[in-house]
Amino acid sequence: MMKCPYACGSAEHALARRTFLGGLVASGVGAAAAGGFAPRAIAGELEKKHKRMLVVFLHGGVSQLETWDPKPGVPDTGGPFRAIATSVSGVHVSELLPHTARQMHHLALVRSINTREDNHGKGTYLMQTGQREQPAREYPYLGALASRLLAPEKSPLPGYIKIQPGGGGGKGNDAAFLGPKYAGVVLGGGKPPQYTSRPDSVGEESQQRRSTFRQAANERFAARRRTASTEAYTYTYQQAAQLMARRDVFDVTKESAEEQARYGAHDFGRHCLLARRLLEHGVSYVQVRHSNYDTHYENFNYHIEQLGEFDRPFATLVDDLHQRGLLESTLIVVMSEFGRTPRINNRYGRDHWGRAWSIALGGCGIQGGAVIGKTNKNGTAVADRQVDEGHLFHTYLQAVGIDSTEPIQVDGRAVQIADPAKAAIKELLS
Repeated sequence: MMKCPYACGSAEHALARRTFLGGLVASGVGAAAAGGFAPRAIAGELEKKHKRMLVVFLHGGVSQLETWDPKPGVPDTGGPFRAIATSVSGVHVSELLPHTARQMHHLALVRSINTREDNHGKGTYLMQTGQREQPAREYPYLGALASRLLAPEKSPLPGYIKIQPGGGGGKGNDAAFLGPKYAGVVLGGGKPPQYTSRPDSVGEESQQRRSTFRQAANERFAARRRTASTEAYTYTYQQAAQLMARRDVFDVTKESAEEQARYGAHDFGRHCLLARRLLEHGVSYVQVRHSNYDTHYENFNYHIEQLGEFDRPFATLVDDLHQRGLLESTLIVVMSEFGRTPRINNRYGRDHWGRAWSIALGGCGIQGGAVIGKTNKNGTAVADRQVDEGHLFHTYLQAVGIDSTEPIQVDGRAVQIADPAKAAIKELLS
């Protein structure tokens, strides 16, 4: 992947380059320990009905003009790339996405997004919560909601997993009022969660004695001081024990050499293959991060590099989910924190632009081949069917069977999970 030195230098980009510290056991991963097993055929059918979400987050702000809404030939806007035909008659995307173009019958485009937000951190927050940042109030990210509302109660794997380059192994703080049990687990470099393998110096019998003692101590402590934090801490150990027996799920080298080659010998390819494995094993929400699209300089060269890496693995993942019968129960969303300016700056770059941009989504009842909205001739404004983060958030939730108009119960109180002033994009939903 091409390293882009031209990002805007925001705090979000500085943070993204740091190593994420901490381990699974110390972080509060949450889900109950696994119970019994269903017969294989029945379990397979249940897995296909279990709703999931896959989000590919193109960090930095991918250009809609080099992806989903090309404007070839428009002076000072269109750029040098052609628009190419897709598997859907009349729908064109950038020539930088030839493999994805062949999967467009499984995908839909929303070309009329206006979030009015050009800040990386705020844009990421609103796209993943459906809400704008508010003083003294935080909303859970989409993954945390999926973990709470979609994850099987006795799954041995976390309900919300984020795969990204670099460091990882800890948990985020993106569950807000849902509590740390539902926060995302970060897999840095696609590696299994840290501290889920028994040290060589500790035998199985010794480990069992430690676990028995720990459980007795936890129960004694919880009898007098039970809180959401102590519950999350207890769940951590329970799930860590389950993960120790399921580490192979995170190992893409268990796939054949041919399978690995189909996805590509680079981080993003391996991460897409890992995402497929996690979804196949019942993880309810997987996010794969691809960076860095913050192309203030040399926008076209960097999009050649970045999308050249993105295109084939993503298209392979979409096709694999379809071939395995999982696409009908898996919502796919390719999003960013915003788009990029139609105007090309004097450094051959595009800057931040939240007023007229696009995303792609598909699966889970989304109308394949649909195109919602459009921008004007030079891409500077939405010309038809304007939507924002609130409409998108309702759409994601309703696609996986969650009634986004109804509140959920949190600690005995009703909490609205999506903006009540907005509604789903009904044309996308079957």
